[in-house]
Amino acid sequence: MRKLFRTRFLVAFFILLQLIVITVMITGSVERYAIIYPILTLVSVIVVLHIMNKKSKPAYKLLWVIQIALFPIFGSLFYLLSQFQSSNRKLKNLLADVEQGINPLFIQDEETLKRIHTVSKDHLPQINYLQGFVGFPVYQNTQAEYLPTGEETHARMLEELDKAEKFIFMEYFIIKEGVMWNSILDILQKKVQQGVEVRVMYDDMGCFLKLPIDFHKVLEGMGIQCVVFNPFRPVLSTLQNNRDHRKITVIDGKTAFTGGINLADEYINEIDLHGHWKDNGIMVQGAAVWSFTLMFLHMWNLSKETTEDYTKYRADGMMSMDSKSDGFFLPYGDSPLDTENVGEHIYLQMINNAKRYLYICTPYLIVDDDMISALSLAAKSGVDVRIITPHRHDRWFVHHTTRSYYRELISSGVRIYEYTDGFIHSKTFISDDSTATVGTINLDFRSLYLHFECGLWIHKSGVLKDILKDFLDTLESCHEVTREECDFNIALRLMQDVFRIFAPLM
Repeated sequence: MRKLFRTRFLVAFFILLQLIVITVMITGSVERYAIIYPILTLVSVIVVLHIMNKKSKPAYKLLWVIQIALFPIFGSLFYLLSQFQSSNRKLKNLLADVEQGINPLFIQDEETLKRIHTVSKDHLPQINYLQGFVGFPVYQNTQAEYLPTGEETHARMLEELDKAEKFIFMEYFIIKEGVMWNSILDILQKKVQQGVEVRVMYDDMGCFLKLPIDFHKVLEGMGIQCVVFNPFRPVLSTLQNNRDHRKITVIDGKTAFTGGINLADEYINEIDLHGHWKDNGIMVQGAAVWSFTLMFLHMWNLSKETTEDYTKYRADGMMSMDSKSDGFFLPYGDSPLDTENVGEHIYLQMINNAKRYLYICTPYLIVDDDMISALSLAAKSGVDVRIITPHRHDRWFVHHTTRSYYRELISSGVRIYEYTDGFIHSKTFISDDSTATVGTINLDFRSLYLHFECGLWIHKSGVLKDILKDFLDTLESCHEVTREECDFNIALRLMQDVFRIFAPLM
């Protein structure tokens, strides 16, 4: 407890202290305030004009304009403080340096590209965007196993970790000591003793109050290389928003895991936080693992400010496994430090491409007008659009913000279900028995625009039937929300509408 209060709580205290100092400096005396007020009013007008003409999401613009209207003195100052920071520029420059060395290694196999262009004409816009513009290759020579629960994901992960011979890379938003993590750590320690290179990376905010402050030193003492991503610092900075929300395990360059599952006991229902925890994962083997390897090394070297020989982590023979091919696979990542909202664009293209059905699982449904319009138009056009969200919440205000979108979507023909057994944390889209994505990206502003994320786009693979079956099985534990339920409580509706104004913060 002494360490806890000396570190994490002191960080939060110093941030609050900086806010107080700014307030006192501005309003410290009547004479000073009389001089500063008209200057700051002019600054507020200029800032609002800048915001309205900036390339940004309308919801973000609205939130800042409302803040400046309510707090004309402080609103514009906080906007300037959040937008013009040297720490953000430094990280972007580091990112550019890392990408210069790693991006050329995302090499597209031309035969695979020709084949998918021949058999998947309806999905060419999405393929051209992800492969041609963003730069993530599409692979064959890959197999995937869909894992519909945290318990199954955990069991398969232990099996594959125990087979490691060369290296293990693990990157997670949350690690928490308990049954799940301790069972993994036992294997990692054994593998280190066998000469296997083990690297672990976790997000500092995601593990806030979940791990000791010096946990990375504990791992390093075991021979495990460790990085704490974006350490929480006692400085007012929007860099605190850019969290590593990815979940990636890579073993020997041959096997990879991703999905919604962090390394904590609630994900495997060893403890009960919000009822039964419904989540999923996916195991990938073959050529597509190379992209997950590069995505991990990308974040590792961004954090360590180093470069290395990436090619030594590429497994031999992965591109020539024709006998094991099962459809097309495209791993992708998303970064908040560029202007490309990869996760959002993948979801929008899947919505727009759906012809018969589109089924979605998401723990949060806090989206902008573009996403609402796309979902509504798909439903109005005859597509069977169904969305599963949790019935039991992890944060009540976020849950009620999610529910504030129900009325509009249900009125458009979208069918909304709530998982009544507990909390659903899965993030999946599947449409028309042909295409799906499984990954870490929630349908909320933080995942879509502020976090580092990842996922796997799947096309014409046998694993699609397993993803569809999991969705249909989960529906049996759901309650379908009706429009009458949404209209029931006027006071609650008003509260939800207020929450929606602050949706970009959630």
